Amino acid sequence: MSGPDLFSHAVEERLARRAPLAARLRPRSLDEVAGQKHLLAKGRPLRTLIESDRLASVILFGPPGTGKTSIARLVAGATSKAFEPLSAVNAGVKDVREVVERAKERLGERGQGTILFLDEVHRFNRTQQDALLPHVEEGIIVLVGATTENPFFSLTGPILSRSTLFRLEQLSAEDLVPLMQRALLDVDRGLGSEPSTISDDAMHHLCERAEGDARHALTCLELAHALSVEEARASGAKSVPEISLAHAESALATRAIRYGEDEHYDIISAFIKSIRGSDPDAGVYWLARMLEAGEDPRFVARRLVILASEDIGLADPHALVIANAAAAALEFVGLPEARINLSHAVIYLALAPKSNSAYKAIGAAISAVSDRALGRVPLHLRDGGYRGAAVLGHGVGYEYPHDAPHHWIAQQYLPDEVASEAFYEPGSSNCEAALVELWNHRRTIGRPMVERRVGDRRKNS
Repeated sequence: MSGPDLFSHAVEERLARRAPLAARLRPRSLDEVAGQKHLLAKGRPLRTLIESDRLASVILFGPPGTGKTSIARLVAGATSKAFEPLSAVNAGVKDVREVVERAKERLGERGQGTILFLDEVHRFNRTQQDALLPHVEEGIIVLVGATTENPFFSLTGPILSRSTLFRLEQLSAEDLVPLMQRALLDVDRGLGSEPSTISDDAMHHLCERAEGDARHALTCLELAHALSVEEARASGAKSVPEISLAHAESALATRAIRYGEDEHYDIISAFIKSIRGSDPDAGVYWLARMLEAGEDPRFVARRLVILASEDIGLADPHALVIANAAAAALEFVGLPEARINLSHAVIYLALAPKSNSAYKAIGAAISAVSDRALGRVPLHLRDGGYRGAAVLGHGVGYEYPHDAPHHWIAQQYLPDEVASEAFYEPGSSNCEAALVELWNHRRTIGRPMVERRVGDRRKNS
């Protein structure tokens, strides 16, 4: 080995020793990958493609720390193709072009294909993704992309249509235990020069609280080990200390809440569905998740205002008032105190009776406007406040409701084309039923034309 090669080898060894535990403990075979048995067990699709070296363009997607980059590195060791790794965080179109040029040279000179591994592929914008497309399509490169984001949100349709999607699942605590034990016992790649120990409670706590993220679990294990070593050193103990539950809890206190683009959509969906389902505990839990992750509280407030009418509406007319008040309080008070106002609104809306009649009514009316002939405004409803209006018949025959008992007069307010249709179908809550009962009572003195239009509503009220 030459001088420069010896120097390079020494640098690599020192970097490997200084690398974080998660990097040192990367799997060396498919059997060492934590979890993902649905893809990597014997005979499963991804394992079969890797071992037979028949991998076409694929997108590996799933939460952080589930093995996407590790699997890509194992592909590099199993394939006869050249392996070109890039990260979309710091690479651009120029880097892709250079990879493509080298791929063309290999293909032309010795018939060797090229795999381009593009980590964090969702960081490429549409223009950058379009630059990849013709080379993937022509087979010059095989794309292996890795992303934590939902590919249907972050990748273009043409890239998706030319790739096979493999979803990596969040790891269970049972998946993490063998990995953590390997870190404790592997003196070459693990925590120290001799095996370390950990209490059962500490191991269980780290694996449960890692949220299925192997990288996070190993990082916390490494930190807990360092805390135990420093504590032993301070007390003068000579033996390798056991990692305790207290060490594990201290290490976990450093975690950050994961909240990517797909979590944003999934969590707001769970939030709305929990309130719609009248579960205040779930509502405030998802509210806390969003606020702690740094979600824009105005976005949360806007969704509450929408929900107050969409899912509660006339079942409790105060719901919209409460939601609007929480939104106003957020602007007036600001966080962190306004989290109390938002919690107030979430609990009220969850407990309120539910009706989607307002939501359904406007949907039905919009369908009528969009799908059917637009009737003209009846003459008696047209503007009659200008000279000559009466000559045209505009406003003639309009009866002023406030001149009548109960402030209501039976007259037609819809165009002839839809006069017999009902867009509002009442809900069954007590509050809304009382409003509908009053509405129907007024119509008992109405003309047959009006009675005909509201007949179905009486049956539902």
